[in-house]
Amino acid sequence: MSLHLERIEWMPSPPLAPDDGPIDIEHLKRMTLGDAGLEREVLAMFSAQAGSLIVMLETMPEDAGALAHTLKGSARAIGAFGVADAAEALEALIRRSDDPAQVLAELGDAVARVRSTIDAILHRS
Repeated sequence: MSLHLERIEWMPSPPLAPDDGPIDIEHLKRMTLGDAGLEREVLAMFSAQAGSLIVMLETMPEDAGALAHTLKGSARAIGAFGVADAAEALEALIRRSDDPAQVLAELGDAVARVRSTIDAILHRS
């Protein structure tokens, strides 16, 4: 039995952890079972919902904790973990009756980054 050596071209390995992008695309693909049409639909719905929730949260209504909780869950579902973490922090501050201004600003920035990424994804040919 002879051994046969073959040269194999180098190929990068996938990352062991999600990248630091605003959306974990691999998580989104798992959640939508790889259905590109469903991914686009879910992203469009999230973008609209997140934009509305941020506008509502800026006035800190009585149900702000519930709104932050809703945003947290929706963000986790699409892999927008930065938004989810910021929404969770806001939810905790609201429960403690602490000043939410800084975290609300961070949440707004995180949502803006995700919505920008979603716009880029949705406008690809």
